Formats: sequence, C-alpha cells, structure tokens
Amino acid sequence: MTTRPFTTTDGGAPAPSDERSLTVGPDGPILLQDHYLIEQMANFNRERIPERQPHAKGAGAFGIFEVTNDVSRYTRAAVFQPGVKTDMLARFSTVAGERGSPDTWRDPRGFALKFYTSEGNFDLVGNNTPIFFMRDPMKFQHFIRSQKRLARNNLRDHNMQWDFWTLSPESAHQVTWLMGDRGIPKTWRHMNGYGSHTYSWINADGEIFWVKYHFKTDQGIEFLTQEEADRLAGEDADYHTRDLYEAIEGGQYPSWTLKVQIMPFEEAKTYRFNPFDLTKVWPHGDYPLIDVGTMTLNRNVEDYHTEMEQAAFEPNNLVPGTGLSPDKMLLARGFSYADAHRARLGVNYKQIPVNSPRVEVHSYSKDGAMRIQNVKDPVYAPNSYGGPVADESRAAEVRWMSDGEMVRSAYTLHAEDDDWGQAGTLVREVLDDAARERLANNIIGHVSNGVKEPVLSRVFEYWRNVDADLGKKVEEGVRARLNHTNGV
Repeated sequence: MTTRPFTTTDGGAPAPSDERSLTVGPDGPILLQDHYLIEQMANFNRERIPERQPHAKGAGAFGIFEVTNDVSRYTRAAVFQPGVKTDMLARFSTVAGERGSPDTWRDPRGFALKFYTSEGNFDLVGNNTPIFFMRDPMKFQHFIRSQKRLARNNLRDHNMQWDFWTLSPESAHQVTWLMGDRGIPKTWRHMNGYGSHTYSWINADGEIFWVKYHFKTDQGIEFLTQEEADRLAGEDADYHTRDLYEAIEGGQYPSWTLKVQIMPFEEAKTYRFNPFDLTKVWPHGDYPLIDVGTMTLNRNVEDYHTEMEQAAFEPNNLVPGTGLSPDKMLLARGFSYADAHRARLGVNYKQIPVNSPRVEVHSYSKDGAMRIQNVKDPVYAPNSYGGPVADESRAAEVRWMSDGEMVRSAYTLHAEDDDWGQAGTLVREVLDDAARERLANNIIGHVSNGVKEPVLSRVFEYWRNVDADLGKKVEEGVRARLNHTNGV
C-alpha cells in the first residue's frame, strides 16, 4: 500500500487540516493565526491571471520536430539542419472568444509553436489560414474590438463585424476563407497551420531568402458544417480541447509536415504583388512547396495553467539563420506579443519553465517582479570584467533593413496589389460547386443575423467585388430571409 504524502503549506510544512479551520472551541470564531486558512483563501482570490487578448480560448501539447529534408542551402538555423530533432510546444486557439467560449465558433484558429532549439527558443505565431484581415498594424486593435463585444450591452454583434470588414476591403481574402469550410475545422488535428507572414532565412554564406511556412496536417483537412458546429457549441463547448487531449492520451499522435516556399532576396523587389502583404498568398506555381520536416505532438500538458495558460509565444523569438521581413504587421507583432506577455505574466515571463530556453542565458536584463535567476556582475555593457559580448555576425542577418530599395519597393504599387483578386480566385478556381454553395449559405446566415443598413448594402457590394455571382446569390438570399422574417 502506497503511503500518501502529507498536505503542506506553500512553505512546505505539514498542513494541520484540509477540512477544518482553527476556531475558539468547536463552533467559535475563526482565529487570525490560522495562517493555512488565510493562505488558502488569499491564493484562491489570486488564482486567475488576465486572459489573452485575443486568442484567450485554446489548448495544446508538447511534441518533437524532426527535419527530414536538407534545406541548409537556405538557412543556417540549427533547428532546420538535416536529421535534427527538437522538442517543441504547440498551442491552438480561437481568436475572438473569451476563455470560456465554445471551441466551435466560426473563427480563425491560432497555430502557435515554440521550438526549444540548441540556439535558444524559436517561435512561430500563426493561424490556420495563410493570410490575415489586414496588412497594417494600425487597424489591428480596431479589428479585434469589432470582433469582441459592444460596449453598451456586452453582446457580440454581426453588424459591428461587417461594418469593419466592409470598410476594410483588404479583409476580403481572409473573410472568404473564414466563411468557407475552413472557418470551422473538425478538430485541431484536421487543420493546417501557417506562419502567414513572410519571414527571412539566412544561410551560412550570409545569403537572405524570403520564406513562408506551411504546416500541412497529416490527418487530412476536415471541417464542421455550421449546423454541426452550433450543435457542438451547446453540447460540448470544449470539443476541440477534448479531442486533442484524448487523441494523444490514446496514443494517436497527430502530426504535420512542414513545407516552405522560398523566394530569392532580389525577386521581392519586382514580384507582381507585394510579397510582404499579409492579405496575399504566393501562388505555388511561382514558388513551389519544399519539404522540411515533421512535427508530432506526443505528450499532453500536466498542468494547464503552468504549461499552457502561461505559455508565451512571440515572433521576435528568433535564432541565427531566421529573421523578420518588411511586413508591417510582422514588425509590429515583434513588439506587441512580447509586451502583452509582460503585462499579463510579468516582466520575467521567460523564466517561467514553459518559456525558458534549453540553453544558458547570458543576458543584461536584471531585477523586476518574480525574477528567479540570479544576476551576476557586471550588469552593464560594454565592460572590462568578462561580461558577455554580442555576436555581431547576427547583425548581417537583418541587413535588409538598411536596403532602402527593398523597403521602398515593398510598399510601392505592384501590378496585382488589388484587394479582391485573390479572394475571387479562391471562390472561382479553388472551391468546387458544393464548397461555393456552403460558402454562400454561411455568409447569408451570418449576415441575416443582425446586419442592418447602411452596412447591409456595403456587404452586398463587398461580395460582388469578390465575385459577381457570389454577390448576387448573397444579396438574394439575405433579402429573402429578411423579407420572411418581416412577414413580407
């Protein structure tokens, strides 16, 4: 028979009781010196930390990433060298919902990855779509607020959503994805993940390449219909969370194959559209997918709070051989993600075990709340006393920043920089007839639920700009529903 351990206080001493507080006599008043009761109540009052804003609802697992192809001609990053295996963490999430919201709402899914590499942590913070709603970070805060809740009644509001989207035509490509089948994946295991942004890779010779990351699900793409998703939202709000946990617990380890698109540095200056525009994809005919390796999730978290709720992902966790790009959204996220973690978890959030790199840290950061790693003198640089020195070879990895022609060409008008073209191509050339029918019905159902003038007329114009036939079908369907509702 196994002997159970004593309950202890947070200080490690055996606790006097798990059931009774210390009182004067059996039924007398509670004594202030019952420090264990006070500790329990005080800790309970402080259990919750601020939820993420956005991506509050989510879960994930640990795993391994193994390189199966040789891409060393494009990057010197240790994590991407042939045969290398790297421990990692993945978190999947919805964007707009709060922590208690249903997993099956129609929403993009976050696809955040942390690789514990031999050169420090490398993070990829993406979604299950290869594009996003906007290309300029000035709009991001406004976008998220439009997807959340009204100030006057704390209710979500479709009219507010469509008001923002129809006044932001660059959203058309992403909204088309969102309203289609992939807007509600069957499970997290049955969706792709994308870095979405354009990043940079740097090889051993210092050559820079532009790169897009695609994590293709090995389980196959599957989706829920709107009706199925609505039913599950009521029956099992944690459906996706439960599915991933139970699959891994049962030994059915989900996996994804990482493929990349590679664009030579100079080609970005003359490409037919801005290759750093987050609302665009690079056609695979121009830049085919190249296999890199396989990501397999094989271990569930043991404590959701410490290993998932406190997990902090940020695109500025870069390692040698990887970098950012002139993508404005990506550059802004390089600040905003880390700053969100400082606000939510504290300035020393990287010392939380799930966020700690597996390599020694030699940093000049010091002090602050909840620091647990000792600081050693000298605490400044430059110094004469053996403190760490920077690896100046890494400065060459961001030389595109000083390439005035590169930065200028990224934001000058390209031949195919319109907002509607790729969304229309998706509708006409990628979706089959059945998928187009479901897309139209999803839009009609969503718009019919609370969207009113003047936004309503802009919705019809929005979809006519994407595709004339789709726009016509949406308008006819919405008007028919509204007439029926109004008894016309």
